[in-house]
Amino acid sequence: MRILVCNDDGIDAPGLAVLEAVANRLSDDVWVVAPDGKRTAGSGAITIARDLSMHQRGPRRFSCSGTPADCVVTAMTWVFADERRPDLVLSGINDGRNVAEDLVYSGTLGIAREASFWGVPAIGFSRVKDADAREEDVGWIAGLVSRLLAPPRETMLEGHYFSVNLPTALPAPLRQPRIGRDKIGGRAEVVGGEGDVTLLRVPRGRSHRSSAGDDNEAVDAGFVTINRLNWFGETPLSVSVLHALSGEAEGRRVAFEIEEGRV
Repeated sequence: MRILVCNDDGIDAPGLAVLEAVANRLSDDVWVVAPDGKRTAGSGAITIARDLSMHQRGPRRFSCSGTPADCVVTAMTWVFADERRPDLVLSGINDGRNVAEDLVYSGTLGIAREASFWGVPAIGFSRVKDADAREEDVGWIAGLVSRLLAPPRETMLEGHYFSVNLPTALPAPLRQPRIGRDKIGGRAEVVGGEGDVTLLRVPRGRSHRSSAGDDNEAVDAGFVTINRLNWFGETPLSVSVLHALSGEAEGRRVAFEIEEGRV
């Protein structure tokens, strides 16, 4: 099994070293492509029509000047251009939980989402800050990955990827929580300016809101949280709304084409 390991905290981040050790428990064909520095909240942005630099840091190990998702793109289009693509992408372990709206903002999960675009199963790992990390954690996390990949692999659906939050201590029981609301980047500070120009800074941190059954509550209670996500979710419009948008005659045609499966 070929495994690609990426992150958003940078190639020298401790969490990447842990996840690389996890991958090495599962395979002898492990590759690393990670940003050359911290790229917090990079989400799924990729770099188009601008140069990216790749620095080989060792055998099967590269740093990238771009975004977290660029690490997947450069791996698929350059590192593995003449080779077999990975069978699995592992992302993280992020320095801090990824909950609530972070599921979109997170560079860690942007990596996993990008991997799903290429048809590769992916798991993004995050862990609370100041965790009680131990050497035994590597084996426990490797076991969790193995169970997610175990036949018949009903957990790994095409176009989906996993977000896993690790609590302070492992081992820990698993919970699939409701995705809560805990907005990061909710305020701005004025840090300077002159004339018509104002300099703003959006500080780190969040309110740590939680409610019954959400992801923050579960992580705080010591659970490993796991959520299966996808990028193609939609809420279809009703036929009556399509009638209103299209006009009555056009609406009947659209409704007919929907029933016939042509749109």
